[in-house]
Amino acid sequence: MNIPHKVLAFAASNSRNSINKMLVLHASTRLKEKVLLNAELSTIDLNDYVMPIYSIDLERDSGIPEEAKAFYKAIGDADSLLISYAEHNGHYSVAFKNIFDWCSRIDMKIFQNKPMVIMATSPGPGGGARVLKAANESAATFGADVLGSVAIPSFYKNFDVDKGEILDAALAQELNAQLFKLKLVKG
Repeated sequence: MNIPHKVLAFAASNSRNSINKMLVLHASTRLKEKVLLNAELSTIDLNDYVMPIYSIDLERDSGIPEEAKAFYKAIGDADSLLISYAEHNGHYSVAFKNIFDWCSRIDMKIFQNKPMVIMATSPGPGGGARVLKAANESAATFGADVLGSVAIPSFYKNFDVDKGEILDAALAQELNAQLFKLKLVKG
């Protein structure tokens, strides 16, 4: 019996036209077609998890929002994660950071020890490398088992938006190599 491997994919961005969403959707497709043929993919959109800006006062007065609980549960229901981080001024997007902060009040290990591949892209030559560095450095604290990461620089030069795929062969190969790491741990 071939048990499906549940993969949760999302962009850590709330932009409706997020380039990180395009990247993570492409990565999901590559994973399903080339690496984990039995993958059961699900995607979530941060816009479905809008809640007040975290504060201890709000938490004391109203408790943890249902949206934070649902986001945390979506991670818990997955076998592995694909996340593409948007870089805003060198850091996480405010939308993701707020969800992250609320979920950390449920459990500091919000990623629940799930194996994951993380990525980022940006219009510039850095490709989101600073936010990937921050994510990698804090991963263990928050229960993330980061198996691989990849930054895709100069998004509009290296990604065909109409076809939804990476144009640069070396970058495409690097993404595939990182995704392959999930095959080694699948349940």
